[in-house]
Amino acid sequence: MSAENGVRPAQDDAHPLFLPVIFVGGLVFGFGLGLSRMARPEVVLNFLQFEDFGLLFVMGGAAAVTAVVFTVGVRLKRGAPLTGRPYERREKSFDRNVLFGGAVFGVGWGLSGICPGAAYASLGVGNVPILWAIGGMFLGAYAQGYLRTALGSSDDAAATSAD
Repeated sequence: MSAENGVRPAQDDAHPLFLPVIFVGGLVFGFGLGLSRMARPEVVLNFLQFEDFGLLFVMGGAAAVTAVVFTVGVRLKRGAPLTGRPYERREKSFDRNVLFGGAVFGVGWGLSGICPGAAYASLGVGNVPILWAIGGMFLGAYAQGYLRTALGSSDDAAATSAD
């Protein structure tokens, strides 16, 4: 994979603390989800039914911190601390894939009451039945990859025969 198709190549010269910092960040994120009770599907479902707006404050707080960090990072014109990559926007065009993917994500979130990140945190707080949702996420990701590969290879064959 290359940068042309939207996937950045791995950096061999990444800071040695890059992966440990990512791991600690994930632990802090998971702990925060557990502490705020957002790793419990019933809390998320109550939010989606307009009965509990706690999730709105958690997401709003995360969005505010992210906005400040990216605004300051861009204004200082420095790169990310551990990778040196510049802070920049990665724009994605709004197309049918984005629309369909967002719809599938939303339906899955509404049915299970949990999003992928919180699913792992939910497992960490003892919600063993969430393994069904995690299994469904893996199956869905596999099916999407399989279909994209199958459809992509047929598109490549059609493009080759047209030339």
